[in-house]
Amino acid sequence: MHAGPQVDHLAAEQAAAALLTALGLDLTEEGLADTPRRMSRALIDLTSGPDFDLTTFPNDEGYDELVLVQDIPLQSLCEHHILPFVGVAHIGYLPGDRILGLSKFARMVELHARRPQTQERLTQRVADHLQTALRPDGVGVVIEAEHLCMTLRGARAPGARTTTSALFGRLRDDPRSRAEFLALTRGTA
Repeated sequence: MHAGPQVDHLAAEQAAAALLTALGLDLTEEGLADTPRRMSRALIDLTSGPDFDLTTFPNDEGYDELVLVQDIPLQSLCEHHILPFVGVAHIGYLPGDRILGLSKFARMVELHARRPQTQERLTQRVADHLQTALRPDGVGVVIEAEHLCMTLRGARAPGARTTTSALFGRLRDDPRSRAEFLALTRGTA
């Protein structure tokens, strides 16, 4: 997979303190005294996650119908404002020679969500990973998320959700398979 980022905890804490001080906050106040440490640890947690082994199994039974895991919780950071976006992922695939251990869907979402990015890129990365690892007959990923950069600032549109999708193989090219996947993922959040 990929190696996690090298994190300098002390430098991150010092940078958080400098930012908070530049914003005019008094870090000698009791409630703010430990905030740089907590803030840096929270951001480190939101931008790094554990690697995992993608457990697959032979598709000995020749299963060829849609496998869909819905409402996988996700949280990531908008790369433009470093504010969270939070939502769910729906991932489906049409098995080829191998099938995926079901818990790996959630781990795959978490792995790819742990970095600043756009929702579009996150959707594509999850789909690409599944396509590359399994070589299935089709892959579909739909992500629905609320972006705090849109709800807390700028447009200030609380409750607005963004939906993105990435489709490969029969889930992209076969109208009936595509319609089945998209119908099953609509209105689930």
